[in-house]
Amino acid sequence: MNTVRKLLKIDCIEEKGIIGQDIVVAILDTGMAEHPDLKEKIILFKDFVGNREKCYDDNGHGTHVAGIIAGESKDRFYGRMNINGIAKGSQLVVLKVLNAKGIGIEDKVIDGIKWIIDNYEKYNIKIVNISFGTIHNNCSEMRLIKYVEILWQLGLVVVAAAGNNGPDIGSITVPGVSKKIITVGVVEDGKKVNVNGRYTSNYSGRGPTCECIQKPDLIAYGNNIVSCNNNYKLKKYTVKSGTSMATPVVTGCVALLLSKYPELKNIDVKRKMIESCKDVNLPANIQGAGVINPVELLGVK
Repeated sequence: MNTVRKLLKIDCIEEKGIIGQDIVVAILDTGMAEHPDLKEKIILFKDFVGNREKCYDDNGHGTHVAGIIAGESKDRFYGRMNINGIAKGSQLVVLKVLNAKGIGIEDKVIDGIKWIIDNYEKYNIKIVNISFGTIHNNCSEMRLIKYVEILWQLGLVVVAAAGNNGPDIGSITVPGVSKKIITVGVVEDGKKVNVNGRYTSNYSGRGPTCECIQKPDLIAYGNNIVSCNNNYKLKKYTVKSGTSMATPVVTGCVALLLSKYPELKNIDVKRKMIESCKDVNLPANIQGAGVINPVELLGVK
């Protein structure tokens, strides 16, 4: 995370007092461990898989994602450096909808989304992070897309992964194919990295979608990201790669933006993010508008 924060000049943004304060992010994932960098960030945990009450993560994916968004080391050191997330002032609502293998049943995921629909006002949820997806041929009829778009219609900012099924055209995963939400690919996916146990390159999902919608909307850093480990008593941090890691980088940037401009509507958030991206001269179906650029996004000099 330190490398990503440096590339995105997050320290410069934090010097202006912008840390994602007062912004609540809902994470649909494998849960979250009570990691020391995260336990003060969580305001609610709900388990749709095992119906357990205590916060946990039997996979690690969700904890890693949460650390990218909101992790804050607070005098705890990894080597010589603190490991902080993009929006360390934000808070989290964690919904476990994926099992120990990182696999989810569509009904459980939709149950999690329905819970957000019913409770987003109560918990002041502004952003929903979805760092997973599935391939489906008839994407326009997917129930998951329907419910994700309800979240958007309610005014929430939904950020979803483009998926790791590239490099073929049309390899964006559901719900990232939705034209309404913000879909995130990976910068420099030509480099070989370990993605979910598979050593691969050129993996970031490519558009267009089956409805000829150009995706992804933008790309972010997602290779070899150091973030919170669910088995933190053994090893506090771990490395993961994929669009799952790029997505919370963008989510964190959305939290920074909304903490500075809380009145923004989700359509304005998406427009501002796209307009502020840095073009890296890749095809639009790979990079979208380009690389997330929070300094430009927030007008920080």
